[in-house]
Amino acid sequence: MRIGVMIGPEKGDAARKLARMLDDIAWAESAGLDTAWIPQIPTDFDALITIALMGQVTTRIELGTAVVPLQAQHPIALARQALSAQAAAGGRLALGIGPSHHWIVQDMLGLPYEKPAAYTADYLEVLNAGLRGPGTVDVENSTFTVNNPLDLGPVAPVPVLVAALGPVMLRIAGEQADGTILWMADERAVGAHVVPRISKAAAEAGRPAPRVVAGLPVCLCRPSEVAEAKARANRILGEAEVSPNYQRLLETGDARDIGDICVAGDESAIAEGLRRYGDAGATDLSVRLLPIGDTRDELVASKRRTREMIAALAQDLR
Repeated sequence: MRIGVMIGPEKGDAARKLARMLDDIAWAESAGLDTAWIPQIPTDFDALITIALMGQVTTRIELGTAVVPLQAQHPIALARQALSAQAAAGGRLALGIGPSHHWIVQDMLGLPYEKPAAYTADYLEVLNAGLRGPGTVDVENSTFTVNNPLDLGPVAPVPVLVAALGPVMLRIAGEQADGTILWMADERAVGAHVVPRISKAAAEAGRPAPRVVAGLPVCLCRPSEVAEAKARANRILGEAEVSPNYQRLLETGDARDIGDICVAGDESAIAEGLRRYGDAGATDLSVRLLPIGDTRDELVASKRRTREMIAALAQDLR
C-alpha cells in the first residue's frame, strides 16, 4: 500500500498559503511518503497549478489532484493543463478527476448536472486521447465533437483516477481510467463495493489492475480523546455528507458519517485501522491529517505528531 498525505487547503492570504503548502510538500518528500494529494475545492487554489509549483521544489514524490471537477473546463483544456503540470513535475502527476456534485456544479457554477456518469465517460474519451499526444484529438460522441491538434506530449504517461462512488461510475473508471480516488468510503465499502466492481470492469476491458486510493482523516491521540477527534471530523469535514453521491456510498459500508471513518487513537490503533484498508483492497491511502486541541499551538503540535507517526508507519505498511 502506498501512503500519501493531503496537502491544503490552507487558511490565510495567497502568499502565506502557498509558502505553507510548499513547506508541507518538502516535508512529505523528505519523510519518504509516496504521494501528496492536493484537493481541488471551489474556494481555493487551482490544484494543477499548485502541483506545477510543487514539482519545482521536489524530485521524487508523486503529486496527485483530488479531484479536478470536469464540468468547469473542456477536456482539451484539462489535457493541456495536465500535460503542462506533468512536465513541470518531471512526470510525477497523478490526475484525479470527477463529475463533482450538484451543489458545486449546479448551485455554485450554474452549469447543468445531468447524467454525470455518461458525461464522465464521454469526457474521458476526449481527455485520454489528449493525454496520449502529440497529435490530433479526433473524437465524436454524444457530448463532444472534437478535432483539435495538440503539439504537447506527456513526458511520462499520466495516470488518470476517477472519483467513482456508484456502480456505473466504478465500471467507467475500470474501463477507461487507471483507478479511483475515494472519500467517505470505509473498509467495508472499499472491500465489498468498490474493489470488486472496478477490478471486474478493468479485467473485462483488458486493463491492468486499478489503483484504489482511499482518503480518510487520521488523528494521533490518547484513547480518551478518540471521541473528540471523531466529533471534530464531523464538525469540519462533514458538510460533504449532504451530497446524495456520498450518502449512497456510505450506505455500502458500516460508517454513518466521516467521524466513523476517521482513524483515531494511539500508534497501534492507527496502524491497525490503516491495515484494514489494505486488507480490503486499497492500493493507496490519502491521509487527511486531523489535529485536535483548543488553541492554535495545540492544533499545530497535534498535526505534527500525527504526520510524523504516519511517516514512520508508511515504511511498515508498504
